[in-house]
Amino acid sequence: MSSEKRIVICGGGAIGAAIAWFLSRRGARPVVVERHEVGGAASGKSGGFLALDWCRGSALDRLARRSFALHASLAEELGNPWGYRRLTTFAGEAAEGRPAHGTRGRPWLSPGVTLTGQIGSTETTALVEPRAFTTGLMRAAEANGAELRHGTVTGLLKTTSGAIGGVTLGSGETVEGDGVVVAMGPWSILASRWLPLPAVYGFKGHSLVFRTGDAVPAEALFLEYEEAGGETLTPEIFARADGTVWACAVSSTAALPVDPADVAGDDGAHERLEALCRAVSPALAAAPIVARQACFRPVTEDGLPLIGAVPGVANAWVATGHSVWGMLNAPATGEAMAELILDGATSHVPLRHFAPGRMQAFAGLR
Repeated sequence: MSSEKRIVICGGGAIGAAIAWFLSRRGARPVVVERHEVGGAASGKSGGFLALDWCRGSALDRLARRSFALHASLAEELGNPWGYRRLTTFAGEAAEGRPAHGTRGRPWLSPGVTLTGQIGSTETTALVEPRAFTTGLMRAAEANGAELRHGTVTGLLKTTSGAIGGVTLGSGETVEGDGVVVAMGPWSILASRWLPLPAVYGFKGHSLVFRTGDAVPAEALFLEYEEAGGETLTPEIFARADGTVWACAVSSTAALPVDPADVAGDDGAHERLEALCRAVSPALAAAPIVARQACFRPVTEDGLPLIGAVPGVANAWVATGHSVWGMLNAPATGEAMAELILDGATSHVPLRHFAPGRMQAFAGLR
């Protein structure tokens, strides 16, 4: 089934790009409006880690399993310009200045790191380079007829019936459409001025990208690291297909700036992360740092994303609040949103757990 519907998508992150791709392959005409750059926030700075079954037992399980499969098929279908690769994933522990049992056979790790178990295989864990994934999916959508517009959404257009019929931009322009999707990550909270949406918050994380070449194999490490002062950090270290390694730790509840371009690291956060990385890996100790990054991932009150129709407002949808699983769940979210918009229902993943109206007290009840 095809559709000529013109759908305006506010936000050019992984979720917005995925919605645009799945709409465009059905013949719809999505228009993505992005004020900063495609993949310019968490969708370009996250780890890009994918897991098949790490959400088992939760409301996210079916979404995650479907999305894990879609990641593999998208990489095959679109030529894998984003370095999709399968990983072996380990848990480990270390303490600053205190040697442990060692990591026999893994010279990229220091003797002070103890691997406590394998927690993922090449059948269950994988990785993408997030900025390449987001921009690649956006380019694929454009090749299908999607449009990318640069601008800041300042309001919504309404038809005489009260349905949403497009957006207004800060430039004074309007972008008309048959409906609007809010997919602005933590900045989706700005849309609560126009729509009755639950609150979305930003939780800040810091990361480093090292240029390691082939010194680190296709592995991921989830570590518990005790600093000399007694605080425990939980760094995540992922080896990418492009010869880089991404590492993160040190989160905070810093205030979300209004403009994504203004996101900056907390004082001392990157230095603290760098010292940790140099301590746990001789490969990282010898590698240059090619990026020092900070980003905000979107979270909701109950920890579940908002995916679905905005209650009480025709032709308005929202897709945000994916927290740490945004890159994993982008494809299945995009597929489900395209089905919901074009067919009125989803066929692969039920969205009842993620309905925007599930919270009794959402912003807009005024």
